[in-house]
Amino acid sequence: MGKEYFIWCDESVKKGPHYSNFYGGLLIKSEDLTFILKEFSKIREEIGVTEEIKWGKVDAVKLPAFISLVDLLFELIKQGKIKIRIMFRQSSDVPKGLSAEQRENEYFILYYQFIKHAFGLKHSNKFGYNIHLRLHFDEMPDTISKVQKFKSHIKGLERSKDFQNANLKIRKEDIVEVDSKKHLPLQFLDVILGSMQFRLNNLHRAIPNGQKRRGKRTVAKEQLYKHILAKICELKPRFNIGISTGRTKAQDDWEGPYRHWKFKPNNSDTDSSKFKK
Repeated sequence: MGKEYFIWCDESVKKGPHYSNFYGGLLIKSEDLTFILKEFSKIREEIGVTEEIKWGKVDAVKLPAFISLVDLLFELIKQGKIKIRIMFRQSSDVPKGLSAEQRENEYFILYYQFIKHAFGLKHSNKFGYNIHLRLHFDEMPDTISKVQKFKSHIKGLERSKDFQNANLKIRKEDIVEVDSKKHLPLQFLDVILGSMQFRLNNLHRAIPNGQKRRGKRTVAKEQLYKHILAKICELKPRFNIGISTGRTKAQDDWEGPYRHWKFKPNNSDTDSSKFKK
């Protein structure tokens, strides 16, 4: 088998009060895949987790188990065996001049941009050998025809100048939808993606109706988010989750172990009612 990049992708929160259109990706090189999948399975068994790992399941009882999962994930990121990218849009940036078709296909258009740019794949192959991308998307909430059209556009990336220069190949059969219950990389990614939309949309401040204090689940989620942020800051001190991660050179888009991308439309108005307070 030749060199491959395995990428798992997920999305969350299409419309948030402050931030919307969250997309996440986790990349593993083929030479690291077997080791990482074994490590994921091993930690899952050690902490006694039998159900699907999801951000939505975080609570006070499960918090120590989730912290152990996060610790393993970021140790592997630190070793350079995993890359994670998160993309989102600030809700106050309202796109202008979109056609009806563009509005209808916003989900897929943004997903395409995420795959094309978020990992800096065009900078990933300085040795010039062929690299195949294997893309695993969490099941998509749309019609079969729209999903097939999206997959065709993703395959078409291999004909772009950037992908050709980097010798990146995409086989049709390597663009697949998968069940997250059967893919631990997607489950680990869900925790990170969920934590970011939770904090960026101020859900850590949520107080249930009729109550004076936050619920125990919300407090536990905030504690896990803070633990995740501390791990990110070990990689990049003073990391700011609400902006695109800075870079000193274009290759940082690829070389960075963990990066955020705040997507902003080229043509947009500002809706100040959606600013965070």
